[in-house]
Amino acid sequence: MVKNGSFIGYANCDKVETADPLSYLTEEVDYVIPAATEKSINKGNAPDFKCRAIFEGANGPTTYAAEEILMEKGIVCAPDLLVNGGGVTCSYFEWLKNIDHVAPGMMTKKWEQQSQLKILHMMGYHDYDSEVTGADEIDIVYSALDEIMTQAVKENWAYAVKKDMNFRDACLCNAINKVYDHYKTCGIN
Repeated sequence: MVKNGSFIGYANCDKVETADPLSYLTEEVDYVIPAATEKSINKGNAPDFKCRAIFEGANGPTTYAAEEILMEKGIVCAPDLLVNGGGVTCSYFEWLKNIDHVAPGMMTKKWEQQSQLKILHMMGYHDYDSEVTGADEIDIVYSALDEIMTQAVKENWAYAVKKDMNFRDACLCNAINKVYDHYKTCGIN
């Protein structure tokens, strides 16, 4: 792929389309992940979608009219503000790291290592001291990201079901309510 600058000639590709790349969007698949072009899913092509769900990896790939059509077809559209939130969340982790001047996990790595060794020693295993280490920074970031994003999806999906809303509107309303509640808690009305 790198050698040719595209998927042309790539042996593990079933199909390559360079003339009309957006035609891939309407292939019969389980999931579509539009991740490059704004408004690539619109009222003109939405009726042709043959997937179970769309996970927006780009900003604004689905128009309002297209989402209405997709919902009528029973296609779940997971909105960009939720699906694409992992990058923003990791930026937040980086910001926290820079403010504290401490890498995530640095404070707990040794403690984790000693805890693991203590458990192994209690079980009678004493030959693994050099093999046990605490979590690396990347493991901590992935773990935290997984926890935050999984919780966000569960929370917003439950909100959508409870309020009988589409997923995008539920995410927006839930976010607005959180900001409102925070302002209210701070005494700003």
